[in-house]
Amino acid sequence: QVQLVESGGGSVQAGGSLRLSCVVSVEHDGDRRYQMGWFRATSETERDERELVAIIAADGTTGYQGSVKGRFTISKDKDNDGYMLYLQMNSLRPEDAAMYYCAGSGPSGPINRLSPAWSFLAWGQGTQVTVSS
Repeated sequence: QVQLVESGGGSVQAGGSLRLSCVVSVEHDGDRRYQMGWFRATSETERDERELVAIIAADGTTGYQGSVKGRFTISKDKDNDGYMLYLQMNSLRPEDAAMYYCAGSGPSGPINRLSPAWSFLAWGQGTQVTVSS
């Protein structure tokens, strides 16, 4: 079982930066081979319809939604209990405002395409990001 807890959301002005963090706790070492990622939603969106922001595979390869490429960076650090997953967000725009969710237990293997939300089985509770113009 994978558990995820996000932090780091807040309010910034357009052009500002935020760094989101997610504590990813894994129960089995095999859980480390699955993709993890960040998704976002702006309303009472069904979980499976959340918008992909960025994903990272076990081998460190990454994938990004087009509107965040060059502005956001996903990264991870391994620790004894699992991982720390990060999302560095620079040059924030009002349209980036949303609830951001950390996701785990995604597809295994390298990133060949942008994995949809329904392919991730573990989710955090979300952290709110507000961007004012």
